[in-house]
Amino acid sequence: MASPVAAQAGKLLRTLALRPRFLAAGSQAVQLTSRRWLNLQEYQSKKLMSDNGVRVQRFFVADTANEALEAAKRLNAKEIVLKAQILAGGRGKGVFNSGLKGGVHLTKDPNVVGQLAKQMIGYNLATKQTPKEGVKVNKVMVAEALDISRETYLAILMDRSCNGPVLVGSPQGGVDIEEVAASNPELIFKEQIDIFEGIKDSQAQRMAENLGFIGPLKSQAADQITKLYNLFLKIDATQVEVNPFGETPEGQVVCFDAKINFDDNAEFRQKDIFAMDDKSENEPIENEAAKYDLKYIGLDGNIACFVNGAGLAMATCDIIFLNGGKPANFLDLGGGVKEAQVYQAFKLLTADPKVEAILVNIFGGIVNCAIIANGITKACRELELKVPLVVRLEGTFMEKKGSYMHIKQETGNSNGNITGIQENVTHQNLSKCAISIFLC
Repeated sequence: MASPVAAQAGKLLRTLALRPRFLAAGSQAVQLTSRRWLNLQEYQSKKLMSDNGVRVQRFFVADTANEALEAAKRLNAKEIVLKAQILAGGRGKGVFNSGLKGGVHLTKDPNVVGQLAKQMIGYNLATKQTPKEGVKVNKVMVAEALDISRETYLAILMDRSCNGPVLVGSPQGGVDIEEVAASNPELIFKEQIDIFEGIKDSQAQRMAENLGFIGPLKSQAADQITKLYNLFLKIDATQVEVNPFGETPEGQVVCFDAKINFDDNAEFRQKDIFAMDDKSENEPIENEAAKYDLKYIGLDGNIACFVNGAGLAMATCDIIFLNGGKPANFLDLGGGVKEAQVYQAFKLLTADPKVEAILVNIFGGIVNCAIIANGITKACRELELKVPLVVRLEGTFMEKKGSYMHIKQETGNSNGNITGIQENVTHQNLSKCAISIFLC
């Protein structure tokens, strides 16, 4: 039975473990890619592509209604599309708290663009992917609207099973590609690329042909595919997905909508790109956690989780749920955690008014349990912890002075060992204890 925690896995994986997405030709298997740390708005991704020779619609960005009006006039286009810029899908069917319906609008009148922008900028847009109250829109994108005569799908991604980059394409674009993979797997095409040799012209041409481009459009599409691959490598992307990768009645191949995922490990050499990171839509506590290299996602329960490793963190959330409780957060300390990070993590957890108990579940493989224990005792002393705390340590230095006994001595607790973790993760049991120590 799937738990609410599992149902929120898509959100949790937004900042956590890298799982490349690949579509196996002739197979219905699909793996989803997480969005990691870096969040770029649509206009930022399109500018990256445009700056690297990839053909996108002409566009301007505005943060006032007057700027949007002027941008619409400068475009001098037959038709204009106005799009609210937020980091969420479903904008077209969203609703503003100004009363305006839809975060994407088409018009041929530049004056209408200004009127619509007045009802967008500064107001919250609620979609199926935003919180109930919606997300404030600070910018809009004013773009040239192009007719699409045919839509295809194209992605370039890192695939662990192929040990490198893979081109994935389908002549059926503009729709959910997972549905295509499930219902018509023969329409999914792959080209494995040798990362040392780079993409070959024959591969780009073959993919263009598989996508259904013919004549001059085939050469155009192959050229765009090659440029997208060069961009993929240049910016240390883990995925560049274009859907639709389409053609216009005028005979142009255009990247109409794109999603780019980046490898956060490459931040040191992609400083300009990471400087564009839009964190305005994150919860303040998530931004605070990021300052200390902690991966935090708020949930709606009352039992705080303090765990190392994304897999163990998700398993801990599920254990809490299966035993009648609800996790208040998803917190991954990571492998190289220091004592100061442990302390800051406790500050974050105890600042949440929903938290009524804290469960620490640490596997000390890379992590030194003594470091965790020192951080816990410091937090207990200085933060004057008021809620029940259950600690489970296993692994490196778990019995060293400074871990198990240190927590008990420094916190003045003598509850003794707990013989099982499951009986202590429900709200009812946690509320009966002060500090319990569990060592495997």
